[in-house]
Amino acid sequence: MAERILIIEDELPMRTALQDALLAEGYRVLTASDGEAGLKRALVEKPDLILLDIMMPKLDGYAICAELRRLAIPVPILMLTAKGQVEDRVIGLDAGADDYLVKPFSTEELLARVRALLRRTRRQGHAPTKLILGEVELDLVRQTAMRRRKVLHLTAKEYAMLRLMAETPGEPVSRERFLDVVWGYTAFPTTRTVDTHVASLRSKLERNPDEPRWIKTVHGVGYKLELGEKE
Repeated sequence: MAERILIIEDELPMRTALQDALLAEGYRVLTASDGEAGLKRALVEKPDLILLDIMMPKLDGYAICAELRRLAIPVPILMLTAKGQVEDRVIGLDAGADDYLVKPFSTEELLARVRALLRRTRRQGHAPTKLILGEVELDLVRQTAMRRRKVLHLTAKEYAMLRLMAETPGEPVSRERFLDVVWGYTAFPTTRTVDTHVASLRSKLERNPDEPRWIKTVHGVGYKLELGEKE
C-alpha cells in the first residue's frame, strides 16, 4: 500500500504543487491549509510522513512539530520554509524535525528527501524503542531516561543518535551518517559535533565514560552501540 503523506502548507500554489508531485509518484496525499487543522489531521490520520511549512496562521510549524514529539508520535517530519538562516534550521531540528528543505527547491530534491525519510522509517520499524544500558532505562520514542528512578536529561539530538545506533546494534555508524540523519546535511555541522555529543551521552549513560561499555568508538569510522554486554 502506498505511503500516506500529509502536507501542512497555507499557500495554495505551493500546496497544490507539492500534492501534484507526490501523487505523480504514487503516494497518497492529505492536505491542511493552516497549522491548527494540520495538527488535527496528523493526530487523526496518522500519516507516514509530514511535509510541514513553518510560517502559518493559527499554529506555526515549530509548535506543531514540538507537540507531535511531546505526544511521542514518531512520524518523520520534513520542514519546508523560505527561511534559510542556520539558526532557523537549528530551531526546527531541535523541535524534532527530521530534515529541512529551504524554498525554492527542486521537485527532484524534495522527492529524494521524502524517499530517504521513508526508507529510514522502515528501518526504524525493526529497531528497539526501549533500551536498558546497565542501570539506565531509556524510552527512545517518548524520549525519557531514568537511572534508579532518577530522571536523566538527554537532548533530542542525543536520543536521535541512540535511535540510529540501536537500528544496527554492534555495527558502526559513521560520523558522516550521524550528521546526515541526526542533523540533516543542510545544518552545516562538523564531525567534531558528533564527537562532542557522544562525549555528552557517555557522561550521562556510562558508569565510567573513559572506559565505555555501551557506546564504543570504532577507530577511523565512528561509534557503535553494544547491547550484548551486561553489568
